[in-house]
Amino acid sequence: MDHLPEHDVPMLVSAINFLLRDEEFDNLDEICYHFNVDRSELDAKLAAAGFHYDERQNRVW
Repeated sequence: MDHLPEHDVPMLVSAINFLLRDEEFDNLDEICYHFNVDRSELDAKLAAAGFHYDERQNRVW
């Protein structure tokens, strides 16, 4: 994956959860660093669509 699908929130959530589950990323911060995405902007975009990152379960809900 070359970039995150930031303009389609359901696809973004799916991509993030895939990367956390099946790739070498241990948490959302590592994904943000790798794809050069601002974590606070990503959190705001997810929250606006009713999603949030759960650190304990390491996934976006």
